[in-house]
Amino acid sequence: MRPILMKGHERPLTFLKYNRDGDLLFSCAKDHTPTVWFADNGERLGTYRGHNGAVWCCDVSRNSMLLITGSADQTAKLWNVQTGSQLFSFNFDSPARAVDFSVGDKLAVITTDPFMGLPSAIHVKRIAQDPSEQTGESVLTIKGPQGRINRTVWGPLNKTIISAGEDAVVRIWDSETGKLLKESDKETGHKKTVTSLSKFADGSHFLTGSLDKSAKLWDIRLLTLIKTYVTERPVNAVAMSPLLDHVVLGGGQDASAVTTTDHRAGKFEAKFFDKILQEEIGGVKGHFGPINALAFNPDGKSFSSGGEDGYVRLHHFDPDYFHIKI
Repeated sequence: MRPILMKGHERPLTFLKYNRDGDLLFSCAKDHTPTVWFADNGERLGTYRGHNGAVWCCDVSRNSMLLITGSADQTAKLWNVQTGSQLFSFNFDSPARAVDFSVGDKLAVITTDPFMGLPSAIHVKRIAQDPSEQTGESVLTIKGPQGRINRTVWGPLNKTIISAGEDAVVRIWDSETGKLLKESDKETGHKKTVTSLSKFADGSHFLTGSLDKSAKLWDIRLLTLIKTYVTERPVNAVAMSPLLDHVVLGGGQDASAVTTTDHRAGKFEAKFFDKILQEEIGGVKGHFGPINALAFNPDGKSFSSGGEDGYVRLHHFDPDYFHIKI
C-alpha cells in the first residue's frame, strides 16, 4: 500500500473531510487556505482563499455544492465548492472551532472558543437555499460547558446536538430548546480533553478520541459506552470504516515534544483496531509528526491522514486488507 503524498499546506493539518460521493477530499490546516483534492489520485483541485487565521474544521453539503469552514479569525465561512468563491461569512467575537451541516443541509452548527472572558458557545445557523438570502442570525445559542468545545455534530433527525471538548465530557443537547439532555458518565467517560469525534456512516453510533490515550464508541441516542480502544499515546484523530468493523486512531505526543522522537519509533502511525474485539490489527506509518486528522472514504476502500508535518497521505488499501483475520 503505497501512499500518495499530497503537499499543499505549509502548516500542520487540522481536519480532513470527504464529500458524500467520495470523489473529493477537503483539507484544513493552520495555514489560511482550505484545499480540495481529487480523492482517487491526490491531485489538487483548488483552494478557498479568504480566511486570515488557522482553519480548524470544515464540512461539505450532501450535494457537494457548499463548503463551510470554521477559523481562528473569528469567522465561519460558506463557500461555493465548484468556483471557490466565498458566499457568506458568519462573524463571531471569538474563534470558530467546529462546524457541521445538519441532515438536509438546512442548518449548520458552529462552536466558538472561550475568548477574552467569553464562554464557549454552540451556535445553530439557518442555511439559505439561495446564498444571496443568507443571514448571520442564530436560530439557537447554547452556552454552558467549561473550556473549549473541540467537536460538535448533529444527532439523529437533527433533534439533538452532540458536543465534546476540553472538559472531557460528551454532551447531548436538544437542538430546538438548547436543553442539556445527557452527559457522559465520569466513571466510564474520558479523563482528559476529547480531541475528535466521528459519526458512523449510518449515524447510529459515534467514536471519540482523547488525550487520555483512548478512544471510546458511544450509542448516539442513549450515550451508553459500547467499546473502549486503548493505545499508548494521546489520540488526536479517529475514524471508522464504513465497510468493515475497523476503527483507526491517529496521534502522537504533543507537537512541542516531537523533536525527541525518531519517526521510525512508530509513534506517529495510524493504528487500526478491530471495532468489536477492541484489538489492534495493524498500523500505517509514514508521518514525521503527530497525526491530527483522519478520514475514511465513504466506500471504505481508502483513507487519508493529515499530520503536524503538513502532509496529507492518501492510502488506497491493498486487496488483502479486506480479508484480515484475527
